Amino acid sequence: MMKFYISATGIKKLTISSSAAVTSGRGGVGLPVIMKGKGLPSVTRRISHRTLLLPAVLVLGLLLTLLFFRITFIMLESAAFCSSPIGCLGWRIFGGSDSTLIREELMRALLEATNDGDNGKERSSTSLPSSFNDLVKDMTSNGQDIKAFAFKTKAMIIKMEQMVESARQSESIFWHLASHGVPKGIHCLSLKLAEEYAENAAARSRLPSPQYVSHLIDPSFHHVVLLTDNVLAASVVVSSTIKSSSNPERLVFHIVTDKKTYTAMHAWFAVNSVNSAVLEVRGLHQYDWSHEVNIGIKEMIEIHRLICSHKLDSMKRENIPNKYEHEKDLQHLRPSCTSLLNHLRIYIPELFPDLNKIVFLDDDTVVQHDLSSLWELDLNGKVVGAAFDSSCGDDCCPGRKYKDYFNFTSPIISSKLDYDRCGWLYGMNVFDLQAWRKTNITATYHHWLKLNLNSGFELWNPGALPPSLIAFEGHVHRIDASWHIAGLGYRSIIDVTQSALEDGAVVHFSGPAKPWLEIGAPEIRSLWSRHVNMSSEFIRKCGIME
Repeated sequence: MMKFYISATGIKKLTISSSAAVTSGRGGVGLPVIMKGKGLPSVTRRISHRTLLLPAVLVLGLLLTLLFFRITFIMLESAAFCSSPIGCLGWRIFGGSDSTLIREELMRALLEATNDGDNGKERSSTSLPSSFNDLVKDMTSNGQDIKAFAFKTKAMIIKMEQMVESARQSESIFWHLASHGVPKGIHCLSLKLAEEYAENAAARSRLPSPQYVSHLIDPSFHHVVLLTDNVLAASVVVSSTIKSSSNPERLVFHIVTDKKTYTAMHAWFAVNSVNSAVLEVRGLHQYDWSHEVNIGIKEMIEIHRLICSHKLDSMKRENIPNKYEHEKDLQHLRPSCTSLLNHLRIYIPELFPDLNKIVFLDDDTVVQHDLSSLWELDLNGKVVGAAFDSSCGDDCCPGRKYKDYFNFTSPIISSKLDYDRCGWLYGMNVFDLQAWRKTNITATYHHWLKLNLNSGFELWNPGALPPSLIAFEGHVHRIDASWHIAGLGYRSIIDVTQSALEDGAVVHFSGPAKPWLEIGAPEIRSLWSRHVNMSSEFIRKCGIME
């Protein structure tokens, strides 16, 4: 053994000894210095273990303390973010960033919420936050995990989607209900004209003048028929037709209205005379029909009224309808649903027994091009010439197929009609009244009305067209689509191109948004409003189009 004797002044003496312990003669303490040497292995190992044990224990204690604090922090943090804190613990101790962890955990929670169907919504629906801020407050204050966040978010989105859909359906219904109203200006116009009829002899003058009466039944003239109780609308149809005609002197207008509107209608065209054409105004009260025709008309109107009432009652039972895919499903809300003048078109041969060929125009149409060739059109023995909604191209009738009008779940309908057949358009038609009188079209129309009545009103959607499609089956001659551009009264007008509007001989505001209503589309109302006679004192006094 080698030993140093150390004093305050340094190393004094070096002694090599084999003894286990040596003491300095001066009382100094002997400090061992380990030397490798033969015959000393056991002593060396024992001293080495003792020397390293204390530092190792100190380091291990320090590491364990740090690990304890890290685990505690992770456990507390994971409780707020992870649905499985133990899983988060393992991930974060052995690797993985916080952002990756949260993203993976959120993705797992969202997938679980997606695959859970409506169960997640049901679990959370009892305590759904009403806003995003409430959701954040709820999650932070209650220390909820990502899974709870995913399920609550899903339930909130589902609830909001339902609210949006309900609001959309309600808005659509209210929009249709707005079509019931008569604008103040139009109501004023009728009152002012009725007053004029009573006070002014000129407003009661004969229409047409006696020298032109013979034109009313002359087959060489171009006869146009309108059935309407809207004075302003009738004036636009007449004005636009005359302006677009290459030979207006050959035009003869037959306007049929109801008793309450007759005086106002007559006064308007008596005061605003049509110099270049012949025009008559007749009220329904002036017709002397047979008892059979009167009974048939009353029966027809009553059944249509019941069809509309049944549809409306069904909607009320459902409160707000859960599913109306097409605006045609709301036909029962339109005024035309129960309008006598709207349904009376099936009796045109009885209305004009002396006429052979006519062009029928709805009062919500505007004529943009000359119609003269329609009276020369060969219908090939058919009764009606009609366009199909094919303005989007050949063999195209979007939203106008039979499936959009009829209930094909009924065996009566499915056994008689073609589901994908394209329906023709009512509102601008050429009628060969001679050919019509040789058919049983009107009788067939009544037969199907009664069949619908006996079937619980479930065969078709309300309206004049569905039973007409059946009654005129096999009697329709297809004319070019550019003759009749329809659907301008629907909100899906964006489907009609500007070029189609310009090329259309007749543009038709079919649908609830009539151009004289505020709900009419502003971008196309000018097609109609430019034909309003703004120079008329009655128009100015009633503030129409202001």
